[in-house]
Amino acid sequence: MNQKTIGIVGGGQLGRMLTLAAKPLGFQVVVVNPQPNGPASLVGAKEIIGDLYDQAALAQLAEKADYITVEIEHLSADALEALEQSGAVINPAPSTIRLIQDKLKQKEFLEQAGVPLAPYVAITDKQSAYDALETFGGKMLIKTRHGAYDGRGNMVVASEADIEAAFEAFNGRGLYAEGFVPFERELAVMVARDMQGAIVTYPIVQTIHERNICTEVLVPAPVGEAVLLKADTIAKKVAGLLEGAGTFGIEMFVTPDGEVLVNEMAPRVHNSGHYTTEACRTSQFEQHIRAIAGLPLGETDMVVPAAVMVNILGERDGETELTGLKEALQIPGVSVHLYDKHPTKVDRKMGHLTATAPTVEEARRRAEQARSLISI
Repeated sequence: MNQKTIGIVGGGQLGRMLTLAAKPLGFQVVVVNPQPNGPASLVGAKEIIGDLYDQAALAQLAEKADYITVEIEHLSADALEALEQSGAVINPAPSTIRLIQDKLKQKEFLEQAGVPLAPYVAITDKQSAYDALETFGGKMLIKTRHGAYDGRGNMVVASEADIEAAFEAFNGRGLYAEGFVPFERELAVMVARDMQGAIVTYPIVQTIHERNICTEVLVPAPVGEAVLLKADTIAKKVAGLLEGAGTFGIEMFVTPDGEVLVNEMAPRVHNSGHYTTEACRTSQFEQHIRAIAGLPLGETDMVVPAAVMVNILGERDGETELTGLKEALQIPGVSVHLYDKHPTKVDRKMGHLTATAPTVEEARRRAEQARSLISI
């Protein structure tokens, strides 16, 4: 049997879980990672040590891999496009990754396609930010166009002094402003697309954030059928606009009057889809491997009535030390995934746990109980 190789740009926890999904399907895995012994390498991926913007490291990946994908969008789209032109099979398409890297261009692209969004405007200097604040009624977000994640690169502003602080914090970076949406809840949809353009969606989830970091995911989302249908329809529309195969994460707001607005999207597997490993027929990770390797997409229906995923965030800076795993695993329906990251840092994603149950309320009770027992 001639084993094919999956190449992943990035070897963190998403690369780790993609590796764990690729191995049973008979693939070898090689990753580019800035530091040796990353989470993906510890479950069997081979490593090329290099920065994700390093053309030589990415070229080396292309030599070793039959199919290339990404676990993060903060990388060199130029290098990926050059490799694609040389014949490398890269999914999602580098053009899609380039689009998603720039959040302002992402907004403009979606708006042109008629996808519902929060109001936004480009800002080039403080005066344009002052004008935007007036347009948006005295409260808005200033966001960096590139490189933001887990709330880093976003700032709520409600005065000229806040704008001054934002420009100081984001000194020299491209910015845009977004009207503050008083949303009722946040939703997310994982959507997969194969090489022929067929699209499937996963059950819609509610995401709960603290300090701009996702802390919990509830599925099925506790919203009405009309909202679920809108979210699913929008997710399929967005996926249809993008180039290339893979699993995409689409984050949304629900307004008090039931409108669904797209917040942003990710060209990869996503934190809001981790629950699929225990709760769905095909995990988002297996689905992504299937999609980028030209295999048929798997079924996305749930195999349990309800699930809740809770992130395990670092609680201090220092050596990684885990306690409470045994006690957490005694709770029915609980599964724990640790990422083998070192060192631990405050709010660093060190792992996650998923609880399944007959209802969302019971799954949440189990998940939060298990999380309270674990320290890392």
